Amino acid sequence: MTTLLEARYRTVLRLLPDYYRRAREEEMVEVYLWDLDRDTQDQSRPTLGEVASVAALAVRTRLAAAGAPRPYVLLGSAVRHFALFAVLLQAATAVVDRVLQLTWASTHGAREWDLFLSGFAGHGPTPAVVEIAVWVLPLLWPVGFFALVHDRRRLAQVSVLLAALPSVWPLAGPLLSGTVPGAPWFAAAFALFAWASALALCAGHHRDAPAALRPAGSPGLVFAACCVVTGASEVLLPAMADAAWAPATCFVVGTLGWLVWHTRRADRSAACGAPALAALGLLLLAVRVAALYTWLGVPVPAALVGGALAQAVVLTLLVVGLGVVARRDLGPRGGGPHAADVTRGT
Repeated sequence: MTTLLEARYRTVLRLLPDYYRRAREEEMVEVYLWDLDRDTQDQSRPTLGEVASVAALAVRTRLAAAGAPRPYVLLGSAVRHFALFAVLLQAATAVVDRVLQLTWASTHGAREWDLFLSGFAGHGPTPAVVEIAVWVLPLLWPVGFFALVHDRRRLAQVSVLLAALPSVWPLAGPLLSGTVPGAPWFAAAFALFAWASALALCAGHHRDAPAALRPAGSPGLVFAACCVVTGASEVLLPAMADAAWAPATCFVVGTLGWLVWHTRRADRSAACGAPALAALGLLLLAVRVAALYTWLGVPVPAALVGGALAQAVVLTLLVVGLGVVARRDLGPRGGGPHAADVTRGT
C-alpha cells in the first residue's frame, strides 16, 4: 500500500522528464524511503533540500548533453548556444558603453568630467554606492564570457549573475524610494534580456554538461569585433544611439555573418545556433519595441524614430529567417546533435 510520503515523493519526481523518471523513479523512491519507519510516513513530507535537489536534477536532465532523447539534447545545446551569444553581446555592450562615457567625459572639458563624477557623489553614501555598483558590475559580463569559453564555469556563473544585478535597479529603485519609474516597460525588457542571458549560462552549463562552446575563431578577436561594431554604431550614428541601438545593431551584423558562415558549411553540427539566435533576436526585439513605446507622446527627432522602426523591422525579418533555418536544421533529416553536444564552433 502506498503511503502518503511515497505519494508526495512521486509528485515531486514528476518534475523530472519522462525518460529519466521511467528509468530511475523506483530506485529514487526506494532510496528516499529506505530508513524511514512506515508508521510515520503518513506524517512526513519531502524536505525543502530534497525538493531543491530534484528541481536541479530536472534542469540538468532537460538540458541534457548525452544519453538522452534527441529533443532534450537539442534543447540543452540550444540553451548553451544562446548563453554564449547573449553573454558575448552583453559583454561587448557593457565595455563599449563605459569606454565611450569615459572618452566623452575626459575629452570635452572640465565641465563634462565634473558632470560625469557628479553621478557618483553628492546624493549621500547609499545612492553613491548604488550608482558605483550599477556602473561597475556590468563590467563582469566580459569576465563571464572569457571564463565561459575557457570552461571556468563557476567563475562564469558568479560573474554573470553579479553583472545582471544592475538591470533590476531601474525597477526596484523607484519602489524603494517611492518615485515613479521613468520607463518601466523598457526597464522590464532590459532586465529580462540580462537575466535570460545569465540564467541560461547557469542552467545550460551544469555539472553534467560538456565542455563549453567556443566561438569560431579566437574568443578575443570575436569579442574585439563585437566591440568595434557596437562602438561604431554609436559613434557613426550618434543620433540613433539610444540604449537599444548598439546591441541590436551588433546582433544584426553578427547574425548576418553567422548566416553566411552557416550556409557555406556542409556539416550541420552547429544546428542549434539558429534557434539560439532566434531567441536572442526576440529578446532584442522586445527591448527595441519597449524603447519605442516610451517615446509615444514625446517629441523626439524623426530620424531616431525612423531608425528604431527600421531596426525593429530588420530584427523581425532576421528572427523569421532564423526560425526557417532552425526548422530545416533540426528537422528529421537535419544534422543536429543526437547523442552528445560536440560542437566546438558556433
